[in-house]
Amino acid sequence: MSDSASRSPLDVSVVVPLYDEEESVVTLIERTQQALDDAPFRWELILVDDGSADRTVELAREVAARVGDHVRVLVLQRNFGQTAAMQAGLDHARGDVVVTLDGDLQNDPEDIPRMVAKLVDEDLDLVVGWRKNRQDGLWLRLIPSRLANKLIRNVTGVEVHDYGCSLKVYRASLVRHMRLYGEMHRFIPAWAAMATSPRRIDEIEVQHHPRQAGQSKYGISRVSRVLLDLLVVHFFLRYRAMPGHFFGAIGFSVGGLGAVVLGYLAVLKFGFGQDIGSRPLLLVGVLCVIASLQLITTGIVTELVARTWFSSPGVHSYVLRDVEAPRREVELPPDDDAWHAPNTLEDRA
Repeated sequence: MSDSASRSPLDVSVVVPLYDEEESVVTLIERTQQALDDAPFRWELILVDDGSADRTVELAREVAARVGDHVRVLVLQRNFGQTAAMQAGLDHARGDVVVTLDGDLQNDPEDIPRMVAKLVDEDLDLVVGWRKNRQDGLWLRLIPSRLANKLIRNVTGVEVHDYGCSLKVYRASLVRHMRLYGEMHRFIPAWAAMATSPRRIDEIEVQHHPRQAGQSKYGISRVSRVLLDLLVVHFFLRYRAMPGHFFGAIGFSVGGLGAVVLGYLAVLKFGFGQDIGSRPLLLVGVLCVIASLQLITTGIVTELVARTWFSSPGVHSYVLRDVEAPRREVELPPDDDAWHAPNTLEDRA
């Protein structure tokens, strides 16, 4: 049988960022194995440890060695954040379809086959999980999340109910066009809309369970970071091809104010002979003109440099730890041995 004939028509990579999840990582792997054991596609599980200080890595490697080569463990040098850990997993995913979910067991791996089927059957590029019956605290999680989702929908124009749900299914071709940094993992539908039509993005209701172990790593303190990242998303969604229009509009507004102030003072000086050297208004006018020039020049340059940097090939927002690891994590076995194949394919082979 030729290689192309023996391959599954669909290979799926499941990416899970982990941070201090020693109490749930073993159950996570076992539940994923159980949920996908009879799935009609080959799959791999990529666990990305984001600088955990507990036994997360040790336990993950023990279970991975026991269940098979289709489970891989990546270890980041330090805690870079959920977005960077997710990007590390996306960079190492080899499947035609990529799935992301959290490692705290609030997302249910049993939803993955249904989401993959929706992606394939409806010819979509991204399927987003919607935690309609979310099992979290009302005041610290649910209400802020609902307000944030509404704000993000209004700013980005992408109609998704639950931007914060990590359970998402992507086509690999779409993943290759996205580079995530900051807190950008929650804006993935918006970033995806820059590479594909919003009509090819849909959502589906998924299960959500109360946290059974460990503590949430994300609280109300992230609000300021999310708002700043939302401004960046808005900029690149609306002004990616014409950044000068964004900064220029603000710069000309401030510069216009400065011009009006200085014009008024010029009339007083040259028309009425009044002394303007000691007036605070003169300083305001000069500062407005200077701020206008800075907005038009420095802002454009810095934003474009940042975007170019993170979009450059070979540039990552994470660093893999350089430590001795099992041979499987350094040199992968032959491709067909590093996937979990459905029973139908095994029997046919």
